[in-house]
Amino acid sequence: MSETVILAIGGNALAPAGLGEFADQESRARGVAETAVRMIGDGARLVVVHGNGPQVGALAMAQEAVSREIPTQPLFVLGAMTQGQLGYLLAQAIGDTLVTRGMPRSVAAVMTQVVVDADDPAFARPTKPIGPFFSEGRARRLASARGWSVAEDSGRGWRRVVASPEPVEVVEAVEIRRLLDAGEVVVACGGGGVPVARVGPDLVGVDAVIDKDFAAALVGRLVGATSLLLLTGVEKVLLDFGTPQERPVDVMTAGEARAHLADGQFPPGSMGPKVEAAVQFVEGGGGQALITSLDAAADALAGRTGTRITA
Repeated sequence: MSETVILAIGGNALAPAGLGEFADQESRARGVAETAVRMIGDGARLVVVHGNGPQVGALAMAQEAVSREIPTQPLFVLGAMTQGQLGYLLAQAIGDTLVTRGMPRSVAAVMTQVVVDADDPAFARPTKPIGPFFSEGRARRLASARGWSVAEDSGRGWRRVVASPEPVEVVEAVEIRRLLDAGEVVVACGGGGVPVARVGPDLVGVDAVIDKDFAAALVGRLVGATSLLLLTGVEKVLLDFGTPQERPVDVMTAGEARAHLADGQFPPGSMGPKVEAAVQFVEGGGGQALITSLDAAADALAGRTGTRITA
């Protein structure tokens, strides 16, 4: 069977200067497409997973601006909206790039629901800020009126905060596997997936944010991926970041990565989730996890750069 690669990119990679003009987002999507198609050219099957933080934030701000005229939608609906928006951008860009290179346009964006545990401890301590900044007074009034949790964010104002639970199931995993088997490039689990919980036989949307790297690791295990590429702003993971002892890491075992996490080498709001997701992937039966930049992704997959994490 061909190598199966999960490529996880952040929402910021598609949103210059916070969000930017639509033409800028199109240009960024085409840059991602170039990288993706280079991997396909090496014979790999590919799933692209993307974040949506800036896009959800912008949509939440737009909703707030017209909330007196138009009822606001739940956060999980905003997640679905931006999953469709970015799935369109990436599927079109990848398809156009395939055609330009003389390959068939074989790409599909899958609207993906990801199940979380309604009893996940994360729901008791929401920490993920989303949407616009408010004064403390307005934030507290909105919290009372809408049932939000709010918190002060780095001295810049008050924002809504939501839970970031662990993903436990990808509802459309079978469909994603079928598309891969048919030779399609698949865009899936956008924004970490639309978070849903099981209530009896039903799936019910929940207001939460699923980390897209954890979702990528999960879908990678479910489709039998051989490589997980987690893209960030640096070519390699750095130990002792920002100190005179700063140094890049070429290879880490899962055990070494866990030790570095315990030592505080990788902060929760930065490299921590990527390293944790990489460990989950390889310990769950995945082949290798690679952390690198978008520009270096193809070279990392070929073993020439990046940080590789193995079981």
